[in-house]
Amino acid sequence: MIRVVLAEDQNMILGALAALLELEGDFEIVGQASNGSDALELVRTEAPDLLVTDIEMPGLTGLELAQEVKRLGVTTRIVIVTTFARSGYLRRALDAGAAGYLLKDSPAGELAEALRRVHLGGRAIDPELAVTAWGEADPLTDRERQVLRLAGDGHSSAEIGRALELSEGTVRNYLSEAISKLGVSNRIEAARLAREKGWL
Repeated sequence: MIRVVLAEDQNMILGALAALLELEGDFEIVGQASNGSDALELVRTEAPDLLVTDIEMPGLTGLELAQEVKRLGVTTRIVIVTTFARSGYLRRALDAGAAGYLLKDSPAGELAEALRRVHLGGRAIDPELAVTAWGEADPLTDRERQVLRLAGDGHSSAEIGRALELSEGTVRNYLSEAISKLGVSNRIEAARLAREKGWL
């Protein structure tokens, strides 16, 4: 049996994924989580063969979760299943240690086959997304990404500084760098463009 932990913040999708995989006969769902923090704890306690996770979740995003699992040094392999067909997300997922990146509109049979492939040590990546993923590199550093994400959510430089324990001047420098790299005129446009590209 392939032991799986599922992480998905939409309960209906979480339940559907679990039911679909259990119908296959060779998957055992050993844990379900609706946020990244709970999913990480399940990986620690259950040591599953696979972690199947969405990207946008409370607590930790799927990408942050993948990084944390990689840091744990466990044998659990990670597959991201998401609606986000963004090459930036795919690149970051692979950098974070994910072995699979699939879209939610894939047929159920394809999902099961992809998970089996990853369990056997292979990779499973949406083919159309793979073609576009290598066209444009993410120019942002991790810190610029953090600052830009908060700026895009409407936080002031002072608020961002307090949240990240940085001086206001340092926050402005990071924002200025990000704006310059993205070739836009302000922080809101920078955050919007970075989100569209899957870099936030």
